Amino acid sequence: MGQTLARSEQAAELATLRRQFFEMGDVPERGLPEPVIRSWRRCRRDGLDERASSRIDNVNRCEFSVARERSGLLLSHASGVMEHLYEQIRSSGSMVVLADADGLILHALGDPGFVDRAGRVALQPGADWSERQRGTNAVGSALVERRPIEIFGAEHYMERNSILTCSAAPIFDARGEMLGVLDISGDHRSYQPHTLGLARVGVRLLERSLFESEHARHMLFAFHSRAEGVGGLQEGLLAVSADGEIVGADRQARALLGIADAHRSGFGGFGNLFRTSFGAAMDRAARDPMGLLELELRAGGTVFARPRASLAWYAATPVRGAARAPRRAGDEAARRPSSPGAITLESLATGDATLQFALDRAGKVVGKNIPLLIQGESGVGKELLAQACHNSGPRASGPFVALNCAAIPENLIESELFGYTGGAFTGARREGAVGRIQQAHGGTLFLDEIGDMPLAMQARLLRVLQERRVLPIGASEAVPVDIALVCATHRVLSEAVKAGQFREDLYYRVNGLTVHLPPLRERSDIRRIVEKLIDEEATDRPPGSVRVGGDVMRFIEGYPWPGNIRQLQNVLRVALALLDDDEDEIRPNHLPEEIFSGDAPVHDKRHAPAPAPPASAEAAPPPRRGRRLKEVQADVIQRALEEAGGNVSAAARQLGISRNTLYRKLGYKF
Repeated sequence: MGQTLARSEQAAELATLRRQFFEMGDVPERGLPEPVIRSWRRCRRDGLDERASSRIDNVNRCEFSVARERSGLLLSHASGVMEHLYEQIRSSGSMVVLADADGLILHALGDPGFVDRAGRVALQPGADWSERQRGTNAVGSALVERRPIEIFGAEHYMERNSILTCSAAPIFDARGEMLGVLDISGDHRSYQPHTLGLARVGVRLLERSLFESEHARHMLFAFHSRAEGVGGLQEGLLAVSADGEIVGADRQARALLGIADAHRSGFGGFGNLFRTSFGAAMDRAARDPMGLLELELRAGGTVFARPRASLAWYAATPVRGAARAPRRAGDEAARRPSSPGAITLESLATGDATLQFALDRAGKVVGKNIPLLIQGESGVGKELLAQACHNSGPRASGPFVALNCAAIPENLIESELFGYTGGAFTGARREGAVGRIQQAHGGTLFLDEIGDMPLAMQARLLRVLQERRVLPIGASEAVPVDIALVCATHRVLSEAVKAGQFREDLYYRVNGLTVHLPPLRERSDIRRIVEKLIDEEATDRPPGSVRVGGDVMRFIEGYPWPGNIRQLQNVLRVALALLDDDEDEIRPNHLPEEIFSGDAPVHDKRHAPAPAPPASAEAAPPPRRGRRLKEVQADVIQRALEEAGGNVSAAARQLGISRNTLYRKLGYKF
């Protein structure tokens, strides 16, 4: 009863204020929120008639389709958020509305009864609710004010819209560009004070989803000034590339860091913002995945953070130089002609018969316009083989362009593949962008994990392969392309075809010749691989100067390597980093501790035996799966000391380390 009376009194006061403004020409000094007063002034200045009752027509179907396509990314992320909000207001006589940056309503969800009433004032998809068309209203005024706003009843400039109460919040991307507005509208008699807060929560969820999608290939650091704030809607998000560069910060992160310049695109290295390096932060997080990192800001103060990576972060990490940022196909490196030292089919040959069979078969179709399909587990080197085929054929001087179909969000893969014209959709670059297919003209297009390509994109790709022409988004004319096609997948595509997950006609287009790369655990050339990887990684040492101890090599040959060559490369990179300057042999104490745990996934238990015993009883036993690194290291040192009769210098020589290093290791608590 009290709330009803209050609303009745507010309606009466609004009626008085409207007469004062519209009939007497006076601007109310009190009783109206400042944003409403500013909006009324703008509407009067633009000559809008507050009593206009003529219905404003919606845009036509073609214009509406173009608008929805232009905001395709926003729509795809907003649909789930709108469903969530609608569940909160269901049966309250309300609706959730999404409008683009011009005020055009793109999508709406609501209670049927209120949707019908809202339709009488054209609050529906296809209608323009900008201020210049509808006067003061939450959608249009939020766009002008660039802030959340609530318009109640007669606060609407046009009398016919006074049946509404609307709460809207603008949506921004990480660079501060306006993407649109999220609005909750209802009958003015059913006003709820929490509605504006609910709209703001929806926008926060939506902006975070967009940010995570844009930076799917990067490590995300969620942080807050209070530990309890991490994991909530008030946390900020930083995007960090594989080489430690901060490449993005969402709106909340900028607010927490006190950064007003929304157009600032980068912050430099992770260490420029924090007093902890990116590598050190990741190491700390790996030791305690469930804990929070306490990071000291260089500008003063402390934040609590938790890193999290999507599958795309790992999928986009290249086999060679995994610590570097993922290369984009449009980079100059992707366009550079093959150099004399580039990897070729011949350089990939390391003595394994199964691999050699695959290389020989692939070599026979290079340059013959026959699509190549490479199958194998993750990390076996499918992209390396694709690059080798490119560099070994007549297209070596052309570009090699790669796209990981599993690493690109479904709503972005179309623009990545086909490109777009300037202004083709919200968020598009003004000058447009050339798609990966067109970038590969005159060279090779490598589609990794093609089995994960959405069915809709499969149909468009099939047409390109048939016609050898590509139509960018927003373009009216197709562009001819001349490409060699190499695809890769860890899936069995024939089974995906039977399951309806992959088009049969496309399967026969990409499956000109299939080659299978063996997993690392089945290869007979592991020693050669280890030697090559060490030479590639130990750039600060002469080639061949670092050896691998016999027990470590036997362990490597017996380990199942679920991550294949990529995992082996990372293990060797850690081992080289742990070598002291006076050490030149990789021993068990140089291997990362995780490799000794029993938690590593195994594809076939038969390939996961404990390392073979040493050749002689006197030799130090190799590490066993399930043992901690410190335990293995203690055993090796203890045995060496026993064999040297307690002589530390002799034990150090036997272990291949300096006496000081051994003394330091003896100080550990094993």
